[in-house]
Amino acid sequence: MSDAGLTGEELRDAWLVLSPAERLEGFQHLERAEADEFFLGLKTLEQASMLRAMPSGERRLWLRLLAPDDAADLLQELPEGDRGAFLNQLDDVSRREVAALMAYAEDAAGGLMSPRFARLRPEMTVDEAIRYLRRQARERLETIYYAYVLDQEQRIRGVVTFRDLFTAPGNKPLAEVMHTAVISVPDTMDQEAVARVIAEHDLNALPVVDVDGRMKGIVTIDDIVDVVQHEATEDIQKLGGMEALDTPYMQTSFGAMVQKRGGWLAALFVGEMLTASAMAHYEHEIARAVVLTLFIPLIISSGGNSGSQATTLIIRAMALGEITGRDWWVIVRREVAAGLTLGAGLAVIGFVRIMVWQSLFHPYGAAYIRIGLTVAFSLVGVVSWGTIAGSMLPFIVKRFGFDPATASAPFVATLVDVAGLVIYFNVAQVLLRGTLL
Repeated sequence: MSDAGLTGEELRDAWLVLSPAERLEGFQHLERAEADEFFLGLKTLEQASMLRAMPSGERRLWLRLLAPDDAADLLQELPEGDRGAFLNQLDDVSRREVAALMAYAEDAAGGLMSPRFARLRPEMTVDEAIRYLRRQARERLETIYYAYVLDQEQRIRGVVTFRDLFTAPGNKPLAEVMHTAVISVPDTMDQEAVARVIAEHDLNALPVVDVDGRMKGIVTIDDIVDVVQHEATEDIQKLGGMEALDTPYMQTSFGAMVQKRGGWLAALFVGEMLTASAMAHYEHEIARAVVLTLFIPLIISSGGNSGSQATTLIIRAMALGEITGRDWWVIVRREVAAGLTLGAGLAVIGFVRIMVWQSLFHPYGAAYIRIGLTVAFSLVGVVSWGTIAGSMLPFIVKRFGFDPATASAPFVATLVDVAGLVIYFNVAQVLLRGTLL
């Protein structure tokens, strides 16, 4: 690629279509200040890929530009055999910090936090605290949202904001200025739960403590933005009926893409075979009343759609912490009422449609009223069953320790298809007995 006059914006625009070698070549021709900004703006996987292609000496320069939590994330993206060599290129302090972060699970608060935060002592005065914070900011702090007041055992005694410090008398002790009601999370807490705590309390940073109550770091709002994006992407992919991708779409190999999608697609296909089995069971009824087959797509798609709506609503409410497993009975009652109401609405539309078509084209014969009632009652039953199954399946999946998002909309639709056929033909046997059946 031509690098004459290349800017960071131009490189970013062309990034997706460039090969790894072309990306590195373009990056190496950026001005240093622009290169710093460009590198820090890349996704972790892209940073790791580019560093692996660099000579060792150049790699050290860019690796040391990263904050400890970002460096730990980058190392997690590397093959295990390469991590040691990258870790050894950090300075001693950063190496210890990054190694400590990598000991935590990647999706836990400890693996998400930054160990560089503003620390103060309760015996300091306000003026002493301001001078100390200024020195910390120049040396190693990644960001400052709050300053945490710690005792000698590194346990949190309080927190102060810059507003607190600048508005208080300079000779006043921090113990009289700090807020003692500090919200913190354990270092083992899942990242989704951490995100909910930050959102619930509208915080810019959240302290992380170990099992003994000692403060180990902070999770900042920019970390949570990445978490929310990652978790939402994963849930949406699972809702689509596939295993979540580990890498961005354009960076996922063809083999990995097929593997992630093929397993679930095969499972859903096997499930749909039950639909064929159900139709085979009612082969005699279909042969005697071929007109019933006209409404099979309408019946099963209505049930699948209602089930997909319900499961999507419940999974999202679970992800946001709006409902828990204890709420299942309340949800059953709500969804039964919703299913009956929605089904009744579709039943009216379906019945009216059959009456109109019969008056215009006479396609259904003398038993058209019974056929209309069959479709109407079947819609009420299938839509109601769809809402119940769609709303309860995430609870069942979660009860067995799996991600509720795996109770995906396609899986629910497959389940409801089979039940929909059973409901439809049983209603038909009752209402059409003595006429078409």
